Amino acid sequence: MKKVTYRDQISKVLGISLVVFLLFSVSLIAQDEAVAEAAVETEAAAGGGDPVKGKSLFNQNCAACHALNRKMTGPALANVEARLAEDEGLDKEWLYAWIKNSPGMIKSGDAYAVKIYNEYNQAAMTAFPTLSNQDIDDILAYTAAPPSTPPPTQVGGANGLVAPPSPGISNEVILGALALVFGLLVFMLMSVNKTLQRVMEANGVNVEEEREKRLPIWKAFAKNQFLVLVTAIFLLLASGYFAYGWMMQVGVDQGYAPIQPIHYSHKIHAGDNKIECKYCHSSARVSKHSGIPSLNVCMNCHKSIYEYKGNPEGPSREDLANGYTNEFYTGEIKKLYAAVGWDEENQKYTGESTPVEWVRIHNLPDFAYFNHSQHVSVAGVECQTCHGPVEEMEIMYQYSPLTMGWCINCHRETNVKVEGNEYYEKIHAELSKKYGVETLTAAQMGGLECGKCHY
Repeated sequence: MKKVTYRDQISKVLGISLVVFLLFSVSLIAQDEAVAEAAVETEAAAGGGDPVKGKSLFNQNCAACHALNRKMTGPALANVEARLAEDEGLDKEWLYAWIKNSPGMIKSGDAYAVKIYNEYNQAAMTAFPTLSNQDIDDILAYTAAPPSTPPPTQVGGANGLVAPPSPGISNEVILGALALVFGLLVFMLMSVNKTLQRVMEANGVNVEEEREKRLPIWKAFAKNQFLVLVTAIFLLLASGYFAYGWMMQVGVDQGYAPIQPIHYSHKIHAGDNKIECKYCHSSARVSKHSGIPSLNVCMNCHKSIYEYKGNPEGPSREDLANGYTNEFYTGEIKKLYAAVGWDEENQKYTGESTPVEWVRIHNLPDFAYFNHSQHVSVAGVECQTCHGPVEEMEIMYQYSPLTMGWCINCHRETNVKVEGNEYYEKIHAELSKKYGVETLTAAQMGGLECGKCHY
């Protein structure tokens, strides 16, 4: 065997090169971190604040009423320290006093404090006496810091959406392979057919004469009375089955998901943000109907939430495929502003509102009575029992069939909750003796009486 003399030497050289490259990379990263730490320490030593800590403090205490580059309930705060020093001649000590006790400064008659108070509809700023001077320095450092540039992401196309990960073998390759297999099968069948024809010709068999002697299949079927009778019975039964199934679906709108004039995502509100259903549908506690929340309820939050920034992990591949980007949701918030008549620039209502024509999803027949308060407040039924996993629905749809049989089954299977409800104690005790059970279902409490739901 011929010996390769330089193989081990080449391996050693490559290994040493890899080690040197890794050490060099680690040293560069360490140097970058040391430079960043030195910059932060230099800034702190010079009397400045920490913008990283300031961002956290800003989000906790200021973000509900202030943004960096736009008016909200209060003024924009980008470079607020420098702007006040240049335009109003106010120093940092004034900011300390204003943030810690703004009502006191307004009451004392400070000129600029009174001016800001009147300019923003006399909405008094919350006092923050617990914030130290260093905390305020950190917040000011954050407001003065340039906005961070997001890391570059892989884009897919001109719309700038993040490209989803490659699914592996593409559908085109799979379809091409299937088409090739199908073509081979067709070719093989044609070859077999030609071979059989040659064999028959060699043996003197006339194919056309054999075909003429055969009776057509429809004539053979028509002469067989038993097959005709069985087929007729089968067709009648199948027709009746499908006709009954179609008629039973009349008025059943399970799965109905209309497109609304303003896209409202229950997945974001009830799922991601954990907003309780009865915060928006408050009348479900005390009324027959759950009610459609007024736009003022939406504006309780969206006076401050003017754009959608998405989840920290970013939009899912399914959201991107459906066009549910941050820009899409922000556009829907603008539709809300237009409907309610909210001047985003001046932070006030214009008085020019437009009603939103919401499309109703759940609609019982007029002869069926259902009371939300009886089920929600008295029986303690969760919203998801009837409406499904609302917190996962991007577009709201009718989850349950809402048929009479569906309601009756629920009454037969659901036990009545009597804990803490004095109204049910006596009747529950009497009926428990009558039926010989410890717990009663809604059906045993009268939930199957016709007059309960039909009047």
